Amino acid sequence: MKCLVCKQAKPVPGLTTVTLERGEFSLVLKNVPALVCPECGEAYTDEITAARLLEIALEMEDEGLQAEVHVFNQPVPR
Repeated sequence: MKCLVCKQAKPVPGLTTVTLERGEFSLVLKNVPALVCPECGEAYTDEITAARLLEIALEMEDEGLQAEVHVFNQPVPR
């Protein structure tokens, strides 16, 4: 698969940072496993990772947090 954005290179395994925002809520997740384009930096996560990212975001939002930085693959702080 070539990168859907730049169409120049094949994404390779790596890590990325994902920022999720909704209304006043912001969540930054670091060290998220993804396929990353070496040309333009576009990152693609798999379905399982995307589902976990959403789960973490919903947990944080339910706790009433407005902003959070979280390192992926580590326990979510309570």
